[in-house]
Amino acid sequence: MADGNRSEQPSDELVYALYQQGHSRLRGGNYGAAAEVLELAVEREPTKASLHEALGRAYFASARIAKARAEFLRAVEIDPSDDYAHFGVGRCFEREGRLPDAAKHYKLACALADRDDYRSALARVRERLAR
Repeated sequence: MADGNRSEQPSDELVYALYQQGHSRLRGGNYGAAAEVLELAVEREPTKASLHEALGRAYFASARIAKARAEFLRAVEIDPSDDYAHFGVGRCFEREGRLPDAAKHYKLACALADRDDYRSALARVRERLAR
């Protein structure tokens, strides 16, 4: 029997709790569990770039590269100024051996944020392309 008086957590609070739990699991190295929680968050809020980015991180860390790329690309589609999502797409493309595609996204990440890891990744891919 359904309890009509049961108080349910508002969706945005639940999604934020799932997001926080997913990040906590990522930090703890439990990538599969992080992905499970973040998948629930994405189901509830599919238009939040930050959720897709976090899920991409979890997939990438668990070597699910095609899924990671899809999530990072979705984050970029929602928010083209998401520097880390571009970096994530670049990492996926680099891992897949698609170096020109990786360079493109690394360049975008560098243009959006001045970070050593972005510059190092772009330099590494450019060096590999020059060989």
